[in-house]
Amino acid sequence: MPSRILSFGRSHQPPQLRDGKAESSHIGDLSDLTAGDQRRHSAAMDFLHLGHKEKRQSTTGRDSPKAKGSPRIGPALSARFEIQMESPPCVFYGGTNSSGALFSGQLKLIVTDSEVRLTSIHMDLDVNTLTKKPIAKDCPDCINKITILKSWNFITEPTTYTHGIHEFPFSYLLPGHLPATTRCTLANVDYALQVEATTSLADTITYKIPLRVQRALQPTPEKQSVRVFPPTNMTVNVIHTTIIHPIGSFLVQFRMNGVVTKEKDAQTRWRIRKLDWRIDEHTRNISPACPKHWHKVGGEGKGQQHEDMRTIGSECIKKGWKTDFDSPGGGQIELEFPASIRPNSNPVCDVESQTGLAVTHQLVLEIIVAEEHVKNSSMKSAVPTGAARVLRTNFKVIVTERGGMGISWDEEQPPMYEDVPASPPGYVTMTDYTGEELPPPPEEELERMELRE
Repeated sequence: MPSRILSFGRSHQPPQLRDGKAESSHIGDLSDLTAGDQRRHSAAMDFLHLGHKEKRQSTTGRDSPKAKGSPRIGPALSARFEIQMESPPCVFYGGTNSSGALFSGQLKLIVTDSEVRLTSIHMDLDVNTLTKKPIAKDCPDCINKITILKSWNFITEPTTYTHGIHEFPFSYLLPGHLPATTRCTLANVDYALQVEATTSLADTITYKIPLRVQRALQPTPEKQSVRVFPPTNMTVNVIHTTIIHPIGSFLVQFRMNGVVTKEKDAQTRWRIRKLDWRIDEHTRNISPACPKHWHKVGGEGKGQQHEDMRTIGSECIKKGWKTDFDSPGGGQIELEFPASIRPNSNPVCDVESQTGLAVTHQLVLEIIVAEEHVKNSSMKSAVPTGAARVLRTNFKVIVTERGGMGISWDEEQPPMYEDVPASPPGYVTMTDYTGEELPPPPEEELERMELRE
């Protein structure tokens, strides 16, 4: 009987059906077994079933990604770093001729153990230029270019620091010709402070924080521009500000003259059907090549130029202008409208870098005008001629951050020695008295002084 049970356990194929009836297996029907044999047979089946189930579960547990253990945690370091900035945000006031931005702070060494011995504490201020369309896609030297602007070595020999916080002051004047922090479609420019320290046990402690650098231009007077559209007599006069900001709107004053051409008994005039305005952002970048890929661009110091354009604000205006065909100068059409940058467009401020990255903006106006003919006898019944024109013009605008109440660092410093005005006039020449001794003054001329408690 046990041999029958084992042979049944080794059988993996179910009985085949033939003519709607199952074939009898080689062990016979279970009804032929005694009660004890049936119990032993049931126990053997449960064992085989559970064994296969546990085997499948263990296999799934080894292969499933959900069953992976928790990530390994490295040994805890005995110290860490933090940086506390003490100066205002880094802002260049003015263009590339700015005096720069002065920043300062404290590098804090936080020792968590009883003590730690460090052999070096080094910090770098670097600017990382990332090219999104490199010469070689898989070359890290073509993608990233890191330039170290300033380095600090806070200790020159191994030093032991006890439990607590230890501070190291630092400061630096960022040159004003550097580009601001930029993230555009063709390249990124990022600034960062990187700290690296080495312990006596050869462990390395690192810390890195980004440093945002901005540029703010002072507002300028409104600019008036005139555009002429030959062969017609139409001229467009636009008054707008040239300094705009990512947040907020600015006003544009539009006036069109020369829309009426008078004849003997009739006149031809132009009507505005709609006016479209938009703000375009133009990006240009030169992708440099590393020494390994100079042959792809024709030699050392050369690169490949890429350009991109996108619209960061637009609107279609179909009403709101004032038309006066009887005004002197051939009639005029006036319109005043606000323009702004779309909030979710992530605009990039104007940038001009020595590495070849440039971001500029333009205000583009497109005016669709339709021609109509009207007789002097019936001025209210105008007949369209079917002629239409699209007048397109653009104006340069500069997108910059708001300066707010901040001023440049050189305007906050005390006056220099050469800037101090002339001192007060000096005293006359004094000589010692060498004559006879002067008599004391009479007592009645002296005021009596009394001490009161």
